[in-house]
Amino acid sequence: MLEVSNIRVRLAQLDGRDATELSVLKRAAAKKLRVRPADVARIERRRRSIDARKKNDIIVTFTLYVELKGGKDAESAVLGKLARAHADKGVKVAEPDGFTFPGLVLTRPDLRPVVVGAGCAGLFCALSLARAGLRPLLVERGDDATRRGQIVAAHNQTGVLDAQSNIQFGVGGAGTFSDGKLQTGTKSPAHRLILKTFVEAGAQRQILWDAKPHVGSDVLPGVVTNILRQIEEAGGEVRTRCRMTGIDVSDGRIAGVTLLSQDADGAEREERVAASDVVLATGHSARDVFEMLRDRDVSMERKTFAMGVRIEHLQANVDRALYGPGAGNPALGAAPYKFSEHLPSGRSAFSFCMCPGGFVVSAASEPGGVVTNGMSYSDRAGANANSGLLANVFPDDLPGDDVLAGIELQRRCERAAFAAGGGDFVAPAQLVGDFLREQASTAGGAVAPTYPRGVAWGSVDGCLPPYITQTLRDAIPRMAYKLHGFDADDAVLTGVETRSSSPVRVTRSDDGQSVNVRGLWPVGEGAGYAGGIMSAATDGLLAAQKLIDSLGDRA
Repeated sequence: MLEVSNIRVRLAQLDGRDATELSVLKRAAAKKLRVRPADVARIERRRRSIDARKKNDIIVTFTLYVELKGGKDAESAVLGKLARAHADKGVKVAEPDGFTFPGLVLTRPDLRPVVVGAGCAGLFCALSLARAGLRPLLVERGDDATRRGQIVAAHNQTGVLDAQSNIQFGVGGAGTFSDGKLQTGTKSPAHRLILKTFVEAGAQRQILWDAKPHVGSDVLPGVVTNILRQIEEAGGEVRTRCRMTGIDVSDGRIAGVTLLSQDADGAEREERVAASDVVLATGHSARDVFEMLRDRDVSMERKTFAMGVRIEHLQANVDRALYGPGAGNPALGAAPYKFSEHLPSGRSAFSFCMCPGGFVVSAASEPGGVVTNGMSYSDRAGANANSGLLANVFPDDLPGDDVLAGIELQRRCERAAFAAGGGDFVAPAQLVGDFLREQASTAGGAVAPTYPRGVAWGSVDGCLPPYITQTLRDAIPRMAYKLHGFDADDAVLTGVETRSSSPVRVTRSDDGQSVNVRGLWPVGEGAGYAGGIMSAATDGLLAAQKLIDSLGDRA
């Protein structure tokens, strides 16, 4: 099979239908390889990206795997012919996907690992361990995806918060309700395996080739449920409504964990589980876990994180600004954006978790605190675009020497937002024009806020540190140079967004274990080693490999 890159297709040739795209690509691949379309046996899309720098001539660029009739002999002949004509640029032998789940090892009952947290890091770690024959126990404080969806819907309607099962906690983690974006700035040979696993579990096939893949918060619950099923079929055990409340450490090594389970009637049962390996994949909002680790002197450190607001525009305006005459073409879909501004003050602001055609969600996990996030469904058909608009908080911005000072700052901002909204998880909101003029808003405009608990018009200034709000004020006009209308008067800011990343890192050695507690494996976003679904899943998978490798050293 041959890899053929940089196949450029004009938008006018595409109509959003898969059959049209494949037909166009087959002809384009044949032309680049200097063969007849009839000589092409099969094509496989490996990457698809949109080049909209020239809005009157948008180009969709592809990388393909191409199989020719006649197999390897025909492909070798084509490569030789292209090389002699100096026309082989962008054509080479395709490399097979080389990353796989760890191979089987002998089951050892005394080494059964415990994975705490069923976000993407925990899911992929547990799946890897299960397929290696280690029968992991995966525990998740929240509910399964079906029940969790019902609880989130009830919170949106009534304002009643379940502190153990919500948008932050439950199977799939926080990513389940944040559009399911799989784009990442990291590179790893594990990424292809992760994408294929998602597809096998029910995600759309196009995530295998889209440059900016996403699953959608309507599809992800079924996907993570199927991954749980795979874990169980491979010998793992899954417990939901099961929270880790303590760790046992003996001579600097994990000896077990204390688990608190809750049944369907709400009755609780505490249990100690012996374990020599515990994977800590609890996410960035498990604040009680951070407190427990601090009290047990597990090594942690402050890290940079970010806070800010959600910003909403009409998606149609974003489409026109980025795609020009191509806006609305089904081959493009809803336009995404991503910005970062480094300011003369030395601070930076950036967009985060941009959700085309999406909704701002209530992402609280504690009583008395408003937290926002964003999500989209798979069709991204909502009227608004939304994104986190954030500025960094550096360790030096925090007072004192408490390693959890960043969490306390998050809490203060969330509680201030709750008060500014008047309670009941109503969120404070402000028009961008008023925010830039430093005046409170009294009513909305053309952009209707999508936050489900409703908004209270006013000012977001009192909900965030001044260095955050000033950084956002300085950055918005600069971002408008990149996206016309980003600073529109009637765009909406909804506060506050505080959970984009963890303020804490649970420090680990090169072998993946805690620097001072052997057998404790910190992974994913909560431990400070990932920043999204793909990087968290990769971290969990690689941690499983290191854990398996360590068993040989202990055999």
